[in-house]
Amino acid sequence: MESLIERAARDLASSHHAIALTGAGISTESGIPDFRGPSGIWTKDPEAERRAYQTYHIFLNDPKEYWEEILARLSLLGDLENAKPNPGHHALAELEKMGILKCVVTQNVDGLHDKAGSQRVLEYHGGVFKLRCPSCGSRFSRQEYDVERLRQEGQLPPLCRKCGSPIKGDVVHFNEPIPSDIAHESLDEAWKCDLMLICGTSSVVYPFAQLPRIARQRKVEKEQKAQSGLYLVEEVAATTIIEVNAEPTPLTREGISDYLIQGRTAEILPKIVETVKELSR
Repeated sequence: MESLIERAARDLASSHHAIALTGAGISTESGIPDFRGPSGIWTKDPEAERRAYQTYHIFLNDPKEYWEEILARLSLLGDLENAKPNPGHHALAELEKMGILKCVVTQNVDGLHDKAGSQRVLEYHGGVFKLRCPSCGSRFSRQEYDVERLRQEGQLPPLCRKCGSPIKGDVVHFNEPIPSDIAHESLDEAWKCDLMLICGTSSVVYPFAQLPRIARQRKVEKEQKAQSGLYLVEEVAATTIIEVNAEPTPLTREGISDYLIQGRTAEILPKIVETVKELSR
C-alpha cells in the first residue's frame, strides 16, 4: 500500500487540474450511515427505501403533503447539524488549499466537505442544509425559511422568493433530475480534469457513476520513441483515475481506474497529503 500512496502523491503533485469524487464511504467514517451497505438504512428498512421512491412524486402532486411528511419524519441520517468532518474530509480540503485539488464533486448531502473547509464543492445530490426551487433553480439556506412556523400557520408549502413557485429540500430524490447547473459543472470538471481521485463510492449510482467513464474517454496525443529511433504519436488516456475505497468497484474491474488503494479514506487520504508535502520539500 505504501508504494501506491507514494504513486498517488506523485500523480497529484504533477497534475494540473485534479478533482475528487466522493461517496458515502467517506462520511461513514464520521458516523453517518450509508444506505445500501451491510448495515445500511435501506438494507435494514426496505420500507424506508420504498417511501423514498415516492417522495418526488408527492412533491409534484401536492407540495403541501410533501412538506408535512418531511417535517413529521426524523432524519434517516441522524443529527447532521452536529456531525463533524473526519481526517478524510480535512485531507481533501488541505489538497485544495495547496492548489492541487480544484473541486470536490460529492454524492453526499451532509455538508461535511463544507465544514472541513473545502471551498469548491458540487453537491451532486443536493444538500440537507439548503432549499431549492425546481422551477427557477434558486437555492436558499434552510435558515431563510421557518418551515415549522409556516406549518403551524397553515402556510405550507414555502414559496420561492424569486419566482413564487413551491420550493423543496435541495436533496435530489429518486426520479428527480440532477439540477442542471450541478450536472453541467460536474460534467465540465470530469471532462477537463487530468486526475480524478475517487473516494469512498461504490460507483454504481447513475448518473454520478458516469463521470469517471466520461473522464476516461478523453485522450491526448503523446509522442513516443520507437525502437527504430523514429518518434510516433499515439493517443493515450488524458486522465489518471485513482480509487480510494474499502472494496473494489465496477471501475476497478472494468479497468476504468488506473489503480485502487484499498482501505479507509480517513486513513489513506491524510497519508497521501503528507507524502505530497514530503515530495515538495
